[in-house]
Formats: sequence, C-alpha cells, structure tokens
Amino acid sequence: NDHQVKLRGMRIELGEIEAKLAQYRGVKEIAVIAREDHPGDKRLVAYYTEDEPGTVQAEGMRLHLSAMLPEYMVPAAYVALDALPLTPNGKLDRKALPAPDGEAYAVRAYEAPQGEVETALAAIWAEVLNLDSQQIGRNDHFFDLGGHSLLAMRVVSRIREVLGVEVGVTGLFEHPLLINLAQSVAKAGRSDLPAITVVSREEPLPLSYAQQRLWFLSQMQGVSQAYHMPMGLR
Repeated sequence: NDHQVKLRGMRIELGEIEAKLAQYRGVKEIAVIAREDHPGDKRLVAYYTEDEPGTVQAEGMRLHLSAMLPEYMVPAAYVALDALPLTPNGKLDRKALPAPDGEAYAVRAYEAPQGEVETALAAIWAEVLNLDSQQIGRNDHFFDLGGHSLLAMRVVSRIREVLGVEVGVTGLFEHPLLINLAQSVAKAGRSDLPAITVVSREEPLPLSYAQQRLWFLSQMQGVSQAYHMPMGLR
C-alpha cells in the first residue's frame, strides 16, 4: 500500500513502473513517485542514476515504458541524479527528491514556434504545464511534456480566451504536436460562446446552461422521469 498512488482516478502500483524502468539499458537505480508541486496537478516523476552519466535520455525511457504500460502509468518527467537520497537508516528519502525542471521532460529537438498562433500556443502550454515557454518548440508533444486530460481542458479554455476560437478537447488529442494543433486552430471557427461577465447579486441570476436543460426537461417530462431511474435491474 505504501507504493500505491491514485492519479486522476486510476490506482497505480509504483513498483511496477520501477521494475520496467530498471530494465532500460544504462539505468542503475530507479525510483518513481507522485509529486504535486502545483496544487491540483499531480504527476508521476521518475528519478534514476546511470551506469555511465549522460547515456540515458528522457524520451527513450518514455518510449520504452509506453510500449509496455498504459499511458496513465508513464511518468511525465525523468530526473537524472548522481545518487538517490537516503535516510539515516538507508531507505529512499522521497522528501529529498528534487522537483523536475524543464529538461526532465521528453522535449523533442527544439525548433522555435513560428507565427502568431504557434507562439500563442507555446505560451498557453507553458502556462498550463508550468514550464518555460522558451523550452517549448513547434515539434513538442503535449502529453510527452506532462499533459493529461484535465490539463487539456485548461488548454482548450485558454485557447478560447486568448485566440477566440473553439477547439474541442478531442482536437488536442488528435493533434498533440504543437505545429499540428496550430494548423487545426488556424482552421477552427470563432467561438460563439458568450463572454463571462460580472452581474449584480441584487437581482435574480440567469440560469446556467445545465440549469436551463434541467428546467426544460422538467417542464416537458417532469423531473422524476428525466432524472430518476424508474426501475432497477439485477
């Protein structure tokens, strides 16, 4: 139980990930933990030592794991250490493991973003992923940089706010490379969602879209029929 974590609703056995990474050529020692350096953003991070310094690359380790484990079990960052920190009794000191920097993620060969859309997307990714925008290139992969479905929702929201276009979460999954997402954004239609504005609290507030749906269905069918199960089957 000490080595199990729950990440975005999935229960993960850290020892299983460590065992797979220990098979990677050049890895000497390995430790995987779940970090939450930013509130609400928990990520898997792998720490390792090498047989020969500088011979193990983050992207190679990620590809190695992706071939054997489901995506939610693949760490977002890989941090090389001279030695794993230990407690006085010789056990791994997980609290002493450092926070990953931008180089710990599987960054592709850097090529600067081109044009207004790619530059804006790089800035949005950097904001959402808590990375330096100068490290995000046009060939980088959103999910290799530590992105996941919840962060994808934030990216879509920021694209709507900054660029004024509507790109669904599915679009980000279909175009995870920044250059491809930029092309999709350039072809997307303008967002027709109304702006969120401050209103007075001294008068009745307008219903949200979800509340309007519930009201409509209750008028047409009755709330019980629309939202309650009429029978149970076993």
